[in-house]
Amino acid sequence: MTGSPGSPGTHRHTAVPTMRHLMGEERWQRLIDTAHPRTHSAGATLLRQHEPGTHVLALRSGVAKVLLREQGGGLTLLAFRGPGELLGEVAVLDGGGRSAGVLAITPCAVSVIDRAAFLRLADEEELSPLLIRYALGRLRESDTARGGGDVTPRLAAALVQLAEMDGEQPAGGAGPRDLALTRNELAQYLGVSRNTVTTALAELGPARVRTGRGRVHIGDLQALRTAAAPAWTGGQRGV
Repeated sequence: MTGSPGSPGTHRHTAVPTMRHLMGEERWQRLIDTAHPRTHSAGATLLRQHEPGTHVLALRSGVAKVLLREQGGGLTLLAFRGPGELLGEVAVLDGGGRSAGVLAITPCAVSVIDRAAFLRLADEEELSPLLIRYALGRLRESDTARGGGDVTPRLAAALVQLAEMDGEQPAGGAGPRDLALTRNELAQYLGVSRNTVTTALAELGPARVRTGRGRVHIGDLQALRTAAAPAWTGGQRGV
């Protein structure tokens, strides 16, 4: 992999650019400079569903999951977000409540930008076209993740993407990794059943992938990349 974590040059198995990539380094840094830093441990809540859009988060390192709480109380995983992404900008832009919550699945470092500062910067830097492109890219990424095909390489590709998103990688990027994820959430993300994910996880044994207590452990990231290869070469971009 090349480039610093979350930078435009960072290799990620997805065709969808981050907001940092769309803005460019100078404007992204200007955004960060208007904010104050905050850190979160894995499993912590970054944003709560239904709360007012009082601020935006710029994710500098780590990986988060976007969760929708249904009327019946169940949770549905909508997406993953990594370094260079914005969180909570929709509620700030439209003045409504947050449509979903965001939780950290690895330790995360964010910059908190209050609503007035973000709107002022968006106006000064003419960010509206980029924000629209960013939103459309997110929709495309979600559609691709649920696009069908052999589940085992798709699951491997999703786990590789999450591991590569994280800005705090072990030396060489191939060491053990832990993600705060459940089998149900992986099933929701891929658009398959929990039993199907359980079977696929068993088939990823050579990569030493294990689950338990709301965690997914990746023992051999390089072996997982090998298992994911059919998803990428088969044209399934960006699970």
